[in-house]
Amino acid sequence: MPPLPAVLVEPEEVQFPRLRKRERTRRQLTAAAIAVFSARGVADATIQEIAAAADMTPGTFYNHFDTKAGIVEAVGIWLAVTFCRRVVASSRPRPEGAERTSIGCRRYVWLARVSPAWALLILDVATNSPKLLAELGGYVLADLRVGLRQKAVRVVSEAAAFDLISGTVMQAMRTAAFGLAPPRHDSAVAATILRGLGVAADEALEISRRPLPKIPATAP
Repeated sequence: MPPLPAVLVEPEEVQFPRLRKRERTRRQLTAAAIAVFSARGVADATIQEIAAAADMTPGTFYNHFDTKAGIVEAVGIWLAVTFCRRVVASSRPRPEGAERTSIGCRRYVWLARVSPAWALLILDVATNSPKLLAELGGYVLADLRVGLRQKAVRVVSEAAAFDLISGTVMQAMRTAAFGLAPPRHDSAVAATILRGLGVAADEALEISRRPLPKIPATAP
């Protein structure tokens, strides 16, 4: 796999704040797994290599993760949440909930285009991890609720709206990661989602074509 792109990297002081020892060790193992996956790929990476990269024993690894699938899930969650936090930080100055939703949708499609291997790893984890969907749900619903308070969007239920957003974005990410996305696919996807959330067609298209805010180097 290629090196982790900058938008998915947090500096060590952000990765490892003053955490309890067990959580700090899990974070260190997750960071080591990312390094090993970057060098060897997920399929070829071994638990022994991950433990060595973290300067730990395989026994320590198994104290925190039962299987290799467990560390892959942890990596996927870490990457997705790190990216979400940065996207949220970038969109915070934008007051409209509908635009924030558009920004989030477009950025994930963008990530799949610029870093397909890592985006596909996130997608693989999301397909089988209720924990990851729950983590991302908080960010998605926060923007949706802003739009609801502003009466810019209208939904039958928040759960159905989340399924609409997450399902459409994940498929669009696959399309982008496989190199099949047409030009401005991110905007088209965002406009389609906004239409599904009750935004008028012309307004949805205008919102989805606004310039994206710059992603900050780190998220608060």
